[in-house]
Amino acid sequence: MQTKTMKVTDMTKGSPLRLILTFAAPILIGNIFQQVYSIVDTMIAGYNLGDGAIAAIGATSSLYALIINFAWGMNSGFALVVTRSFGAHDEARIKRTVAGTMLLDGIVAVVLTALSLIFLNPLMHLMNTPDTVFEDAYRYMLTICAGMIGTVTYNLFASLLRSFGNSITPLIFLIISSMTNIILDVLFVAVFHLGVAGAALATVVSQLLSAILSGVYFVRHYQPLLPDKESFHISKELLGELASNGSAMAFMYSVVNLGSVFFQGANNALSETLGDGIITAHTAARRLITIMMAPLGTITEAGAVFIGQNFGAREYKRIRDGLKKETYLVILWGIFACGIIYLFGDGLVRFTTGTSDTDVISNAVLSLRLHLPFYPILGILLALRTAMQAVNIKTPTVVSSSIELGMKLLSAFFLIPTLGFLGTCITEPIIWVLCAIFLIVVYLVKRKKLYGEE
Repeated sequence: MQTKTMKVTDMTKGSPLRLILTFAAPILIGNIFQQVYSIVDTMIAGYNLGDGAIAAIGATSSLYALIINFAWGMNSGFALVVTRSFGAHDEARIKRTVAGTMLLDGIVAVVLTALSLIFLNPLMHLMNTPDTVFEDAYRYMLTICAGMIGTVTYNLFASLLRSFGNSITPLIFLIISSMTNIILDVLFVAVFHLGVAGAALATVVSQLLSAILSGVYFVRHYQPLLPDKESFHISKELLGELASNGSAMAFMYSVVNLGSVFFQGANNALSETLGDGIITAHTAARRLITIMMAPLGTITEAGAVFIGQNFGAREYKRIRDGLKKETYLVILWGIFACGIIYLFGDGLVRFTTGTSDTDVISNAVLSLRLHLPFYPILGILLALRTAMQAVNIKTPTVVSSSIELGMKLLSAFFLIPTLGFLGTCITEPIIWVLCAIFLIVVYLVKRKKLYGEE
């Protein structure tokens, strides 16, 4: 395979810890910059438009996550097939998997955009979006959904690049688009006074820019792996493998986020008695929880690429060593992140929202302090889940997501109405513990396949 003109990382050789950390570092920075999209929306909306704008953006955040993560899950599933092909050094199969990925991704982008635009209004009503923020929230989501093609396309090329061990280039494009997002946010919201729709438009334009940049780069620099006409003659077996992996990952993430839609709907309903400030508090906490979660996702994403390549190359001893190192890293980060929140949570909430409402701040900090102590457990959960996905063990990961869906429905209909915002705060930690226990048991049963011992 000719790789002189391409940035690739062969993870079947060298120190597992060094490879995982080197690959993870750019992804981590990239994930942080991705969070900048939503953080900047929140900060500029909060400082310029007030707490009501934050509530409008936050009231539908789980719906946005449901749509985007479905597409992200599909691409992640496709990429695992590409990763295994790359680990096996099978150039013809790589071209066919890239072709199949592009074909299926185009279908996903069109269908997902159409469905989200058609069902946006009824879904927002289903989520109990308060009348006081409904109009702004609808304009925000309408803009985001209409521009979804940019997000899907960027995820397509970023996933392909990472499959080949290149995590630096997607980072560069994300930094560029994030800086663009900040400039456009200020321009559209503070100068042109377009409201929350302006914040959404800034995000859409910035993500479209990252999609164009990554697509042009891939076409120019990965010519040896670009599919030709013959590559699009994809066998039913390979197309089925791509569809199976993609749909399993997409289902896993969409099931989780579907539960979050009902979960957030129950939290939104609290505004009838507690005011819109409870949505603002939940939104502020979620932003910080997501940022602190980014390193966990980054390390386990890097671990999945490492495991996928070595599974394709049948280097099973390296899989065992890599998973062990990965688990140590996520536990250490979980402990560190918990300390940061307990020391600086109050100031971080004030900084990211611009609010001075003491109830908003205290509720957001309560949520943070109940979530972060469980991050080491969440790290173990993510490490096992991504490792199983990388070696094509799909069913347990879908089952764990179904457990999460069931728990969020239980919380939405019973826990939150009974305990109020405290119920919102304790739901996810309980879910993480239950899912981690389930996957640990599955790991003990399935580890022979993971390590090629059967």
